[in-house]
Amino acid sequence: MMNNLVTILCIGIGATLVMDVWTMLLKAAGMPTLNYAFVGRWIGHWGNGTFFHAPIGKAAPVRGETLVGWFVHYAVGIVFAAALVLLYGTAWVQQPTVWPAVKVGLVTVVMPWLIMQPAFGAGIAASRTPAPWKSRLQSVATHAVFGVGMYVTAVVLQSL
Repeated sequence: MMNNLVTILCIGIGATLVMDVWTMLLKAAGMPTLNYAFVGRWIGHWGNGTFFHAPIGKAAPVRGETLVGWFVHYAVGIVFAAALVLLYGTAWVQQPTVWPAVKVGLVTVVMPWLIMQPAFGAGIAASRTPAPWKSRLQSVATHAVFGVGMYVTAVVLQSL
């Protein structure tokens, strides 16, 4: 059991790191990316009953929002890795294949589309942004990269 937990932690953290490298490349190319401090800000406003913002960037900053946002970002990556292992079992961990990981990564795009973007004032699936389809495609690509990151991390773990 503990070995499975450590494996899930490693896969989640590794995949999130891969996604973060991808995001840094997008940012370096001049593309807008998510500021994880906004995740912390969003969570910080839950205590006063505010769950939706228009937009989150205009909401009052919250103490420790950057740290909270990054912590939640990695925690969610670990939860998604746990979902992959739960769906495909430890057999997948022992012999990882790319398609199950990419499928799970692609399914996770519902989180930003249906939860984060509406809560941050961008609408469902970025419908209130200047270029919704560009945002949607970027979300799909980023979550596919996360899926590839789960696969790559599992392969690396197998080689150790």
